[in-house]
Amino acid sequence: MSFVLPQDWNQQLHEELEQPYMQELSEWLDAEYQHETIYPPREYLFEAFRLTSFANTKVVILGQDPYHGPEQAHGLSFSVRPGVRIPPSLRNIYKELQADLSCSIPDHGTLTDWAAQGILLLNTVLTVRAGLPASHQGQGWERFTDAVLHALQQRKEPLVFILWGNHAIQKAGTINSERHCIITSAHPSPLAARKGFFGSRPFSRTNEFLIQQGLTPIDWNLDYLDIFATIKEDNSKIRS
Repeated sequence: MSFVLPQDWNQQLHEELEQPYMQELSEWLDAEYQHETIYPPREYLFEAFRLTSFANTKVVILGQDPYHGPEQAHGLSFSVRPGVRIPPSLRNIYKELQADLSCSIPDHGTLTDWAAQGILLLNTVLTVRAGLPASHQGQGWERFTDAVLHALQQRKEPLVFILWGNHAIQKAGTINSERHCIITSAHPSPLAARKGFFGSRPFSRTNEFLIQQGLTPIDWNLDYLDIFATIKEDNSKIRS
C-alpha cells in the first residue's frame, strides 16, 4: 500500500507521507488488511480528506479511532454508512445538537454533509481491527495526524478544533490557542457523555467563532437528508 492523499492534501503532506515511519506503517497495514478484518475498508481510508479539502477546512472534529463493528466505519469520525444503525456516541452527539441548536434528531448516521461544509471528520488513528478498539494505536497514525493538524495551522484563516475525549484532547498542546478556537469536552460515548459532553454546546460555539472571523457558519441540520432518503425510497417503490 502506498499512501497518496486526495486533492490538495497531498501537496501539503507529501513529505510526511515519504517519512520512514509512514513506509513502515504502510507495510504493516498491508499485512493487517491481508490477514485481519480491518475498518474502514481500504478504499475509505482517506475518505475524510477526499470529502473535505485542505483549502475548505474550517472545523476539525477529532475522534479516537474508527468504529470497529461491521459496516460502520467509512473514513469519517463518528459517521456511519447509510442504512447503518446510529451508534450510541453519535446518538449522544445528536442529543447535544438538539439541545444546543434545536435541530431535530435525524434517523441516519451519515455525516457527509458536515464534511462537504468544511468539517474535517478526523480520528487520531485511522484504522482498527474488527472488534478491537484502539488496536492500531502506536503504529504511526498519531504522528501523521499531528502533521495534519500542523499543516492546517499554517493556513491564514483560523480554525475551530473540536476535541472530544482524552485521546483527542491530548492534541490540544499541538494547537496554537491564540489563533484558533479549541473546544474540548468529555467523549460523547455513553460512558462519558454525562461527565461534561452534555451541555458543552460545541455547535453554537463553533458558529459564534466562525461568524466572528467573518466566515460562513455551519448548517448543522441533517434532517433534510432523511427527506431525500424517503423520496428515493418512494420512487423506488413506484418503479417496482
